[in-house]
Amino acid sequence: MADSINSLFGVHAAALGLREARMNVLASNLANVDTPNYKARDIDFARALADATAAAEPQSKLATSDAGHIALANGTDTSSANVYRIPLQPSLDGNTVDGEYEHAAFARGALEYRASLSFVDARAKMLMTAITGQ
Repeated sequence: MADSINSLFGVHAAALGLREARMNVLASNLANVDTPNYKARDIDFARALADATAAAEPQSKLATSDAGHIALANGTDTSSANVYRIPLQPSLDGNTVDGEYEHAAFARGALEYRASLSFVDARAKMLMTAITGQ
């Protein structure tokens, strides 16, 4: 099923899931803006998307020939792309979240999520037109 979705929607299906994961990380940062010693996190979207598209390609999948091998993720695993943000302005309590920066990143992330959703929606409408002929 995942392969058919990837072939229908291309990179936009993976991008939509990654953008959602990034929005969750940014929301977590905003929720912890006043938490002492909280470290702001983000997702390196380019690296996560490259990992997701590489995992979706059949020729790049690694064979697990032993029970101890770890299988590849389903394309929305962002653990390799999680990064801690370097603070622009250090705080005395050790918190590295900059509220204004997080709000701006969240707003930009919302626009990017909507753009990815528009691409997927347009592709679905095009496929429905091809199927129904209307």
